[in-house]
Amino acid sequence: MARTPAGAGRTASVTPRAAEALTLDVPGAGPVSAMLRRPARAHALLVLAHGAGAGMRHPFMEAVSAGLARCGVATLRFQFPYMEAGRRRPDPAPVAARAVQAAVAAARRRARGVPVFAGGKSFGGRMTSTAAAGGLEGAAGLVLLGFPLHSADRVDRARARHLFDVRLPMLFVQGSRDRMADLSAMAAVVEELGSGASLHVVEQGDHGFAVPRRSGRDPRDVLEEVCDVVAQWVRLRRV
Repeated sequence: MARTPAGAGRTASVTPRAAEALTLDVPGAGPVSAMLRRPARAHALLVLAHGAGAGMRHPFMEAVSAGLARCGVATLRFQFPYMEAGRRRPDPAPVAARAVQAAVAAARRRARGVPVFAGGKSFGGRMTSTAAAGGLEGAAGLVLLGFPLHSADRVDRARARHLFDVRLPMLFVQGSRDRMADLSAMAAVVEELGSGASLHVVEQGDHGFAVPRRSGRDPRDVLEEVCDVVAQWVRLRRV
């Protein structure tokens, strides 16, 4: 298991450009909305899938996209079909995986020579790794933010089984207080995945990387930490 240091991926603060609206076609599920944010000197493009309960415009997704832009990482966010249709129940895994594949294909067409990575928050990350377990053409690695290893009331590893079929480098960014990823269990999984997997722990962070006031941590610093770690990791894995 490799642990990633924070701080080295940071660039001078700039105002990120507005996102460009796109439409993606998901085979068997129809069109979905997407947003591409590309800084002037991007060194990578990350496909960023949303969590189960909130779409691509959720404040966390917007903040991560803007923060990564300041670190030189472009992002392509997209809606899963259920979210696009206004449904509450997430798509079955095969449908979600096709949405991820469509987003990665769209990112490749717009990459302008930089490597494409894929990942997302919670459910979005799990569906991205599920897609990658079956082969995710054109992706150079996976960035998984708050991977939901288990439900909040039961610690097990059933959701990790497919990760051992992924043949791409993986970065896991997990909060130390995440009730959906017991830290010792998560660390054990990453250790077993081998040298291609890295784990970065956000101290005092919960599943959404929120920190308690008593921690003394500024939420803005936490977000910057997450973006720095991701930017550094993808920079080191450019192909």
